[in-house]
Amino acid sequence: MTTNHRIRLNSRPVGAPTAENYLLDEVPVPTPGEGQVLLRTLYLSLDPYMRGRMSDAKSYAKPVEVGDVMVGATVSEVVESNAEGFAAGEIVLGYGGWQEYSVESTGHLRKIDPELAPISTHLGVLGMPGFTAYAGLLEIGQPKEGETVAVAAATGPVGSVVGQIAKIKGATAVGIASGPDKVAHLEELGFDVALDHRTGNLRQELKEAVPQGIDVYFENVGGEVFDAVLPRLNTFARVPVCGLVANYNLTSLPEGPDRSGALMGNILSKSLLVRGFIQTEFAERLTPQFLTDMSGWLKDGKVRFREDIRPGLEKAPEYFNDLLTGGNFGKMVVAVGADS
Repeated sequence: MTTNHRIRLNSRPVGAPTAENYLLDEVPVPTPGEGQVLLRTLYLSLDPYMRGRMSDAKSYAKPVEVGDVMVGATVSEVVESNAEGFAAGEIVLGYGGWQEYSVESTGHLRKIDPELAPISTHLGVLGMPGFTAYAGLLEIGQPKEGETVAVAAATGPVGSVVGQIAKIKGATAVGIASGPDKVAHLEELGFDVALDHRTGNLRQELKEAVPQGIDVYFENVGGEVFDAVLPRLNTFARVPVCGLVANYNLTSLPEGPDRSGALMGNILSKSLLVRGFIQTEFAERLTPQFLTDMSGWLKDGKVRFREDIRPGLEKAPEYFNDLLTGGNFGKMVVAVGADS
C-alpha cells in the first residue's frame, strides 16, 4: 500500500471524450489529517453527469480543473482513521473519484451496512441514481393511481427505478430503451409497455401503445426520444428533467428548424409542468425516507436492479464512453479494489 493510481483530466474534450483527455498516473498513497480517513476504493460509479464536469461551461456544479482527479462517487473501505466514529475496516459511501485511494473528511461520508444489500448498490439503486428517480418522480412527477408514467433509458439505474416506483404507486409504466435485450428486461421488471427507440418508428409505436396519453414523462435523455413523446403528453402532464444525455457530446445545436416554438406552444396549450432539478436539492429532506422506502421495496421484491460491473480502473475512460452511447446494461460500476 504505497502507490495510488489515479485518472486525471488531461484536457477538455470537444465532442466525445478521447484517450488524450485523460492521464493515468501514480503517486504515493496520501496520509489522513485530523478529522480525515484514508479510504481504499472498492467500487467507482460512472454517471452521465461526469461529462458536464469535464467542460468549463457554466453549470450547476464546479467543473473538474485540468490536472485534477476525475470526480465520482465511490464505495470504499476505511484503511486508516483520524476521525471519531470511523474505524478501519468499515465500508462507506464517499466521493473519492477515479483513483485507488483517497483521503476524505467524514462529514459527507455515509456508513454502509454490508448485510442490507450488495455494497455496490449504494452507487445505484440505494445511491444517487435511485434517489434521483425517487425524488424527481414523487416530488415533481407526483404520479396518481391510474395515470401513465413514461421514462427513457428505462433499463438504466434511474429509469428502471422510475418505472418500478410508478407501478408501486398504481400507475401504468411505459419504458423506452435501446435494443431487444433491454426491452425484454423491462418486461421482466414489470413495465406495462416496453418500446425500442432504435426501430425508427417510436412516435407511431407510442401512439398505438398509449392511446390514453402520458401524464408523467421522466426526462433523462432528450433528443429524438423527447420529440416522439411530446405529442403524447396529456393536459397537465408533468415532466421532471434530470438529464439530457443525448446532448452531452454535442458541440453545436442539431441541424434543422428551430422547434422551440412548438415546445413552448405545447407547454402553453397543454398546461405542462416542465421542471428541471438536481437531486441534491431534495437530499437533506428526503434521504432518510428514501433509504427506508427503497430498502423495504428491495426486501419485498417490489424493486429489482441490474448492475454492469466492469473490472479495472485504467479502463474507466473506455467504460465511460460506453455509458454515454448507451452501451451499458444496468448501473455502470467499475470494480477497482473489489472482485468484479
